[in-house]
This record gives sequence, structure tokens and C-alpha cells, in this order.
Amino acid sequence: MSAGITGTEPPTTNQENPQVNGGQPGSESEQQELTPDRPPEPVEATGENKPKRPRGFAAMDRKLVSEIARKGGKAAHSAGTAHEFTSEEARVAGRKGGRATHAKRRKLVEEQQEKPPQQEEKQGG
Repeated sequence: MSAGITGTEPPTTNQENPQVNGGQPGSESEQQELTPDRPPEPVEATGENKPKRPRGFAAMDRKLVSEIARKGGKAAHSAGTAHEFTSEEARVAGRKGGRATHAKRRKLVEEQQEKPPQQEEKQGG
């Protein structure tokens, strides 16, 4: 061990630390009012515009990601935790997906059917 690492800092006591001292009257904690720190400045304000780099699987080679996924699938099947859809389950799932993606369009069609189209009357001149 080097001498620079051990024994270079003086020992501290509780008398020097107002938090440990219990905030006794006349201590520094009463004389100084605490204020919260300023929030950090946004990165754009400092001029450091760094382009976002892909992380995780997005940064990997597609072949490597595919290999990892293949190993995971094989492990799930060998462990018996993989789920294989029956044709009926797949049919129900597809139906739910279709309903979800076209919900807004279906809502507009239903609203138009409930309200009869109003025809503007032409006034003669």
C-alpha cells in the first residue's frame, strides 16, 4: 500500500457535523437557510447536440440478433414454456387485431349512420 492512500485525511467528529449534532440551537444549520439546487439545463441550451446512437439490439448486427432470438426460441421449447397457437387461437387474435386497428374508422362510420345526412336547402333568387 502506498502512503498516499492511507491516513491522509484527518478524522472527523460529530461536533463538526451539524446534521449528526442534532441541529442544536446556534449551529450552522439555523444560521444558513437551505435552498434547492437549480434544475439542470437542457442539453440543447448548452449547444451540445449529439446525435442519438442506437442501443441494445438496435446497435447489433441483424444476423447476431437473429441468432440470439433463435437460441431463445429453442430454449423455450426445450423447457416447455413456449406457446404454440392453435388455429382457433390465431383466428381470435387476428380478429382482435383487426378490430383494434380499424376502431377509429368503424366509429366514424357508426356516427354517420346514426345521424341522417342533412341536405342544404337551395334558396331561389
